[in-house]
Amino acid sequence: MKFKDAGMDQFPVGVFAALVFAGLIFSAGCAGGPLTTREKGAGIGALGGAAVGALIGNQVGKGHPAAGALIGGALGLGTGALIGDQLQGRENAQKSIEQQIELQRIELERLQRCLRALQSDVRPLPPGC
Repeated sequence: MKFKDAGMDQFPVGVFAALVFAGLIFSAGCAGGPLTTREKGAGIGALGGAAVGALIGNQVGKGHPAAGALIGGALGLGTGALIGDQLQGRENAQKSIEQQIELQRIELERLQRCLRALQSDVRPLPPGC
């Protein structure tokens, strides 16, 4: 295929192959449920790395966009997975903190009911006091 308007002699096959491969992986990944943050990071990294690698591979040397896409995709996959893992760890920590806050809110409400009962001399005291 030739793209005279874009100034390219031929379509970068590596970019096309990387995009098709990434599309297949994403569509297959959706079959198993929602993607985790780690998986999203890995996918975004692989796509970005493959695209940049294909561009660099096409411009440097004798024009090897496929090799550049494979190397860039692998590096992007690893980097994206590491970043996604860190983000997922933070999300898990945030969920844990939110659960602790909810438990403490429930305990505070229980203690406030007990205090009101003690102040008003209500007998018997509510359950849990």
